[in-house]
Amino acid sequence: MTENIIELQDLSFRYGKQLVIDKATFSIMKGDFIGMIGPNGAGKSTLVKLMLGLLKPTDGSIKLFGKDVRDFNEWHRIGYVPQKATNFDQNFPATVFEVASMGRFSKVGAGKWLSKADYAIVEKALEDVGMLGLAESRIGELSGGQQQRVFIARALASEPDLLILDEPAVGVDQDAQHDFYLLLGDLNRKRGTTLILISHDIGVVAKNASRLACVNVSVTMHDTAKGIDDALLCSYGSDFQRVPHHHDKVLPNA
Repeated sequence: MTENIIELQDLSFRYGKQLVIDKATFSIMKGDFIGMIGPNGAGKSTLVKLMLGLLKPTDGSIKLFGKDVRDFNEWHRIGYVPQKATNFDQNFPATVFEVASMGRFSKVGAGKWLSKADYAIVEKALEDVGMLGLAESRIGELSGGQQQRVFIARALASEPDLLILDEPAVGVDQDAQHDFYLLLGDLNRKRGTTLILISHDIGVVAKNASRLACVNVSVTMHDTAKGIDDALLCSYGSDFQRVPHHHDKVLPNA
């Protein structure tokens, strides 16, 4: 039986009187690659914060790995790369390895020493994102795309079953974005990591994700390319216009 990673049942959330999420009901299964789309202010980041227990729902329930979010305490099983994760002091005196190793403490506990096995896991995370060769470089010396890979390695160092990324390609150049989406595909297929990717690039998300979560106060799930028109209508209404364009580089089919 396929494991439910996240289960939402009639989930609603309000900021004061403003309804942000309305009766969301859906499940995310182990191995899913969910592309979360919707206009600005539609509630995407709020929905993720609810999933992470950072906000309390007004109504409804959330289960993580079969447990009510209020009782869930295995947070090392979830990796999170927030929006604009690379916005930090470029003079921060830390190496790539040191930044990535920070993610390991979510599993071993703050204030504890990392073992040789822990260091090997951090090295593997850096290898998986193609950054092991720059492990001793200062994080501030890297390009935006390289920094983003390091922050993904930091999330992977906790060996998560679920990885959530909020607009991770913002500010990253086109070539680096292509490599980044290839990386996510590899993590999903080879590691079996369940992914939730929030992005405004609907074309790329539709090609790479296994399902689309369309968020615009309500939340609906769609198959990817088969449901792209329905997904666009769900997210942007009936007055959108599609502009034909081509992506020369797309992920190979899983």
